[in-house]
Amino acid sequence: MAYPTIDRPYGYKAVNLLGGQPYAGSTRMYRIDNAYNTSIFFGDPVTLTTGSVTLPTLPVNSTNTIIGFFAGCQFTNPATKQTTFSQYWPAGTAAGDAVAYVVDDPDAVFRAVVTASANSLVISSANSINVGSNMVGNSGASIVGSTTTGNSSNGVIVATAAGASTAGFRVVGLVPDTQYSVSGTYVSGTGTTSLGVSGLPVGAVIPAGSEVFRIINNGFQYTGSFLTAASTVTTTGTTTLAVTASTVAVSGAVAVVTTPEVLVKVNAGVHRYNIA
Repeated sequence: MAYPTIDRPYGYKAVNLLGGQPYAGSTRMYRIDNAYNTSIFFGDPVTLTTGSVTLPTLPVNSTNTIIGFFAGCQFTNPATKQTTFSQYWPAGTAAGDAVAYVVDDPDAVFRAVVTASANSLVISSANSINVGSNMVGNSGASIVGSTTTGNSSNGVIVATAAGASTAGFRVVGLVPDTQYSVSGTYVSGTGTTSLGVSGLPVGAVIPAGSEVFRIINNGFQYTGSFLTAASTVTTTGTTTLAVTASTVAVSGAVAVVTTPEVLVKVNAGVHRYNIA
């Protein structure tokens, strides 16, 4: 199993810049209106309303544009009268000096978790086909951050095809650190939309988007096939997986690899710094 295990989306976390340039942790400060009545969590996309940081309408796209991602805030605590640095903005805080720290570099690249649907916190999987394509961000009533950790619950949605041209995010890579796999033996179905595999571990939940590889001399050969629906293994016998048709013949030992995190950047028509 990969370490650490990804068990829920956490928002968007800057890791570097396009071209592999390092991200130095720089942010820009923007005003938060006194008593702004919606909590903002670390990793949430944010926009500007009359010069103040607010949450945008979701999903982020070429209509719902943003200036970057929330990275904490500071304000004078109305109870203690002391300067407070917080991972998230508590809704309704009476503080006239509140400022948000925002990662606003339009070339920043972020880690994000892949979820099963727009209004879901269930972890899914990206695949190689997604790299270079667009992905849609989360939206819905369930996408609310945690007041315990201060982290966002935003992520991107699993896609079996390229996201719409208006989508908020471009996938620039997969995150290998948290990939994990289950292995078995090919039974049937190469080149079709169902693949039979035996010997998978009972109880394993394989998310949609997980990729199928042949195992050859301890190496993985991609078959061009990935799951179009999640599957739960209930037997060491044959499990039938709903997949895209393989482009490389499947045989022998196989591994099904799940990639719960991707690297994304904000598309040019979505980041306000890139809009005239």
